[in-house]
Amino acid sequence: MRRSLVMGNWKMNGSLAANQVLLEALLAKWQGVHKAEVAVAPVSLHLAQVGQLLSGSNIQLAAQDASAHASGAFTGEVAAAMLSELDCRYVIVGHSERRQYHAESSELVAKKAKAVLAEGMVPVVCVGETLSERDAGQTLAVISEQLSPVIALFGASLAQIVVAYEPVWAIGTGKTATPEQAQAVHAFIRDQLGAAGEQVRILYGGSVKPANAEALFAKTDIDGALVGGAALKADDFYAICRAAD
Repeated sequence: MRRSLVMGNWKMNGSLAANQVLLEALLAKWQGVHKAEVAVAPVSLHLAQVGQLLSGSNIQLAAQDASAHASGAFTGEVAAAMLSELDCRYVIVGHSERRQYHAESSELVAKKAKAVLAEGMVPVVCVGETLSERDAGQTLAVISEQLSPVIALFGASLAQIVVAYEPVWAIGTGKTATPEQAQAVHAFIRDQLGAAGEQVRILYGGSVKPANAEALFAKTDIDGALVGGAALKADDFYAICRAAD
């Protein structure tokens, strides 16, 4: 039985003061979420602070990205070992915003995921199509292309990753794939993962909110969510977590 996972991706939001207010509000009501696993991913600069604020809770710490390199002359990069030192449990790699704005290839994403796993953390590999690709009927081909380097590089360790399906057209737009649309892609992803598929958790991301979370989580192959905007609101994020519990 795959344990549900709800992860809040704060993206480039927050401050020391705002983070404290958000987490204090969340932790003040934090009860009854035990079956589902929960994590939050602040910007790397705030990981130490957020980790300290979460101390004593069962909310895990996650990072938004990691370098494929272990160390060296890579200004601005953060190595996976550095994130491990801060007790990160999960690391997001290949988010559509990284692919779009930083020209990250699927091959680079696979290498980042491998670096994360090597440091004892769980890579959350993001995949998803744009609106034009969906309209052209290319959704499954795009997902397959994005997953292929990961599948090839990981081999027997593939079961140790998490995959997040985030249709680019639904991220921050208020549009959401219907539960049926999301389920169809999740089932395809699970099939692509082969023997490891039944063990890998596949999350849905893209305007997830309290109003649609329960219907999404009811689908067989949707194991949780990667939450964007709603993760910055304590009440909304808690409601989504409860829906997955």
